[in-house]
Amino acid sequence: MFDAPPPDLTHPDLSTKAGRKAFRHEMRMVAVRPRRWGLWLLTAGFLVLLSPSAFGVHAIFGWSPSLIGIVLMLAALPLLIVGALRRRAYVRGRMRLKGE
Repeated sequence: MFDAPPPDLTHPDLSTKAGRKAFRHEMRMVAVRPRRWGLWLLTAGFLVLLSPSAFGVHAIFGWSPSLIGIVLMLAALPLLIVGALRRRAYVRGRMRLKGE
């Protein structure tokens, strides 16, 4: 049915399309939760920051939407940095493992 054998997930061959696809999938699965939470917080913060001008909301539980939006975006920043650092460490470990 298939011309090529299934990709080797322990050492993907990056010269083939299937190997690159397997490697991309593997990289997407590294540090999913911090990246996902960071993106959700960043999006929510941006939408709350825009709410006064877009919807005329000038207070959320007595707090300024601008302040809440900035706090949400600042909370997202460490999560996105942690996700990037974990992915970087994973790639370095994989490349070191592949070289052995």
